[in-house]
Amino acid sequence: MKKTSLLQVACLLLAFAPARALENGLAQTPPMGWNSWNKFGCNVSEKLIKEMADALVTSGMKDAGYQYVVIDDCWQVSRDGEGNIVPDPQRFPSGMKALADYIHSKGLKFGIYSDAGTGTCQDRPGSRGYEFQDARQYAAWGVDYLKYDWCNHSTQEVKSSYSTMRDALKASGRPIVFSLCEWGEEAPWKWAAEIGNLWRTTGDITDCWSCTGQYTRGVMEILDAEVELWEYAGPGHWNDPDMLEVGNPGLSVEESRAHFSLWCMLAAPLMAGNDLRNMSAEIREILTNKEVIAVNQDPLGHQAAKYRDYGDWQVWSKELSGHSTAYAVLNRSDKPKEVSEYIGPAKKVRDLWKHADIALAEGGYFRGSVAPHSLVLLKVSGE
Repeated sequence: MKKTSLLQVACLLLAFAPARALENGLAQTPPMGWNSWNKFGCNVSEKLIKEMADALVTSGMKDAGYQYVVIDDCWQVSRDGEGNIVPDPQRFPSGMKALADYIHSKGLKFGIYSDAGTGTCQDRPGSRGYEFQDARQYAAWGVDYLKYDWCNHSTQEVKSSYSTMRDALKASGRPIVFSLCEWGEEAPWKWAAEIGNLWRTTGDITDCWSCTGQYTRGVMEILDAEVELWEYAGPGHWNDPDMLEVGNPGLSVEESRAHFSLWCMLAAPLMAGNDLRNMSAEIREILTNKEVIAVNQDPLGHQAAKYRDYGDWQVWSKELSGHSTAYAVLNRSDKPKEVSEYIGPAKKVRDLWKHADIALAEGGYFRGSVAPHSLVLLKVSGE
């Protein structure tokens, strides 16, 4: 029998060791902000982005923790003779540096979008072959966040493609949150922690409670895709079930409240995607509920797991700091549900939407009616 050297043993241990997390010191809690895509698609402009930055402040969202204002696809039109990426001069006449300066003047951070392929999903110039040049340009503009898509990638290998941009961002000398967006096709939760701060786990979200399109999924379909992923999330590296559809027309207020609650339970990035300039008081109250946001931003960084599954209704649980646990009692069905769920002995139980402490039923049970497409969100403290 051939002896194995100590060097060979060490190599084997390294080969099977879990990937280290990206150590850029960023996104220690899930990033919070606003992104243009879900509401505006390609219809982006300097004026729109400035107005959204203003609204992020005046609505109270900045005070609630939202930081990033991110322009998604369609801001770029070409490359110049030296290969530099060129913003649309009609839509962004002042240029990206001036726009970043405006956003920074509001105490916010500036985000931008590109693609690992030769073209973006809307066939604007991608970053393939220009990664280091683009990263230097982003740093010069004052970019704080990069969403990096996966269209037009041809025969590229996904991990190496994203690693190249990671290295480029590091070499730029500016701290930039790196958001991978390859739609979960190559199980990024298994390898992306050493490359980026967050990674998409599914195809694009759309504003419906439950539906499936060619490239899109509703809130419930995306929730179902997160069930087995809780172990991969943590400070600096997050599963990303896509941006929020809260306040967009396909969801009712009750559905928006449940959607927001579930994303907070999942330790998901909270990137609003509605028109912040004219949202209703009800939607603003959802997006700025600090007690619910605290569940998302809890420093332990744990992602919720499905605790009970009764078909039409489920219970999700999330361990919090301070010897506390959050429970989401979710009614997925079209009819009200009378639920009874054992929570256990607790010194304090708080309903995070009613902003009120409640009493459990005898024996440590939560009992109550949950509206259709809705949930009850509880914080239970044992000490």
